Amino acid sequence: MRVLITGGCGFLGSHVAEHFRRQGDEVVVVDNLTRHELALTGYNLVASRNHNLAFIKNIGCEFFKDDVTKPIDKSYVKDVDYIVHCAAQPAMTLARQHPLFDLKTNIIGTFNVIDIAQRRDIPVANCSSIHVYGNDINKNLVEQETRFTNTPEDFDEDYPILNGDMTPLHASKRAAELYVQTYVETYGLRATTFRLTGMYGPRQFGGMDHGWVANFAIRTITGKPIALFGTGKQVRDILYASDAARAFDLWYAKGKSETYNIGGGLDNAISLQECIKLIETAADIEPEIFLENPRFGDLYYFVCDSSKATRDFGWTPAVSNYEGIIHLTDWIKANRELFG
Repeated sequence: MRVLITGGCGFLGSHVAEHFRRQGDEVVVVDNLTRHELALTGYNLVASRNHNLAFIKNIGCEFFKDDVTKPIDKSYVKDVDYIVHCAAQPAMTLARQHPLFDLKTNIIGTFNVIDIAQRRDIPVANCSSIHVYGNDINKNLVEQETRFTNTPEDFDEDYPILNGDMTPLHASKRAAELYVQTYVETYGLRATTFRLTGMYGPRQFGGMDHGWVANFAIRTITGKPIALFGTGKQVRDILYASDAARAFDLWYAKGKSETYNIGGGLDNAISLQECIKLIETAADIEPEIFLENPRFGDLYYFVCDSSKATRDFGWTPAVSNYEGIIHLTDWIKANRELFG
């Protein structure tokens, strides 16, 4: 199979590329190599930007520098069997600061991808976020010693969306979902949207705006203080990157043109405080922690019910939180020079 991955030099994209290459597929990576988000992390900008690019080239991917916000109709789409659309603006804080950039990347970028997919009859998977459900869930939480709890404990795809405080990220992610649905229903495109939860793993240059598990691990290992916005009792079902990558492959084999939650589930639900303790154990380093004011639009609790993906194409997460965080901390220790 020949797979095209947009945003393939990003964190998730590089793991999707690795998955398909490991099973012998041809992989084409398209990425604009933007430094915008990385520039806010304080890491070694040039080295961190080039790290994943070198990785995807070393595993035998074809690379094209291009921007999905421009029409996609070039040689790299030729003979492609499947498109995995990972290129995105993923951070709520950056969306608030740069709403037009967020719109162009998440809406125009997705439109361009599904439009060429429809014209060339290529199945496509789009990456969305559990943030589309909104943060109205915050009103129902019970505060325990180390985490918030909620009834129900997890949420399926029928849970109401866009409730609570809205940001440009909510709008752009949901609009992209609607364009995918429109192309499915109007043109018969075979396509899916994955609503992904808190992903983590090697090659994630997490900062204070996005990628919180990696951010906590990087700051712990490099001796930098960790900022928690609010109480640190916010809960996510974190998902190791290779598990997310495997879902794209399984969907291609027999998934439907529908929307799916892809998350770690109840077994991998963890609060920010609990995650820091797990990182402390894995790295054998006690980090410094300080509290900041809560951020507008933040979602304090979400745990995916991904049983629809299990039923439709046999996907379940396989990597435990502790195992995944060990892999993450080992990668950070081996690449300390990337983090300034």
